[in-house]
Amino acid sequence: MAVITFEPIYQERVWGGRTIETYLERTLPKNTVIGESWDIVDRTDNQSVILNGRWKGMSLRQAIESDPKAIMGPQWPQKRAFPILVKWLDCQDRLSLQVHPPAGIAEKLKGEPKTEHWYIAQASQDAALLVGLKEKITREAFEIRLKNNNLEPILHRVPSKEGDAIFVPSGRLHAIDGGNLILEIQQNSDTTYRVYDWGRMGLDGKPRALHIEESLQCIDFNDIQPSLIHAKSQNNVQTLADCDAFRIRKLQLKKDETLALTNREGPFIISMLSGCLQDNDNLSLKKGVNGLIPSEELCVLTAQADTSILLTDHFA
Repeated sequence: MAVITFEPIYQERVWGGRTIETYLERTLPKNTVIGESWDIVDRTDNQSVILNGRWKGMSLRQAIESDPKAIMGPQWPQKRAFPILVKWLDCQDRLSLQVHPPAGIAEKLKGEPKTEHWYIAQASQDAALLVGLKEKITREAFEIRLKNNNLEPILHRVPSKEGDAIFVPSGRLHAIDGGNLILEIQQNSDTTYRVYDWGRMGLDGKPRALHIEESLQCIDFNDIQPSLIHAKSQNNVQTLADCDAFRIRKLQLKKDETLALTNREGPFIISMLSGCLQDNDNLSLKKGVNGLIPSEELCVLTAQADTSILLTDHFA
């Protein structure tokens, strides 16, 4: 069975650049700053189109509706959207300070909950992540600092380097500093509340919208100094995240090593970090590819070189 691959959807962002073109060897739209590549997405306004196999030319939504059992497993409702959104983020400038709503608050705010995971594929010497708070602070004290443009001293800043990973649950205040190329695996949500944007103008030359009241309802003010993931590896498998929304594992394969994947209860997402794999339909998967392995099939992957991948499964 071939791994399902998709046509990327590129998103222009004021903080973006061209690293997706150089590092991942892709062709980007000319004269644009691309901040995001949406590699697997099933949303009304954005649909991944399948590039190969029996569903070639269909959107991910059309393919699931045509055969939900084959792709998603025996219990998947035909009309239910694919639950994960996979992106590459090229952060050449700092992103806004933002937060995503927890499930209980999202419904009240008419948004969608969003928990995500970041894997740092490339980082400049001074790159860093802003995640959580340095110390506990009241909402009232936070609001005063926000009005005085004095938030940065209370934010927890963590230097980042290639191979680092961090879990970003909904409710966690966060931003990404410039110099990071990140693989983001998240719940299928596009709800982001911008708390602060560092006085920056958007691509249209105007300040970008802020969502301060919504943000204040979502921020976990007890989220103090979260750390990068330093999970132990067992048999070359490292569990990076295991939550209600997904499980993410990092695997290392030596040249000529094979990996057989099958799961009748649900699919896998495979994310290529380095190296090259060939599936049992002779499809080559190279660095940067994010593909989907359907639930109903056995997929045998053979490493053409020393290879590093992420496997995402156990979708909610």
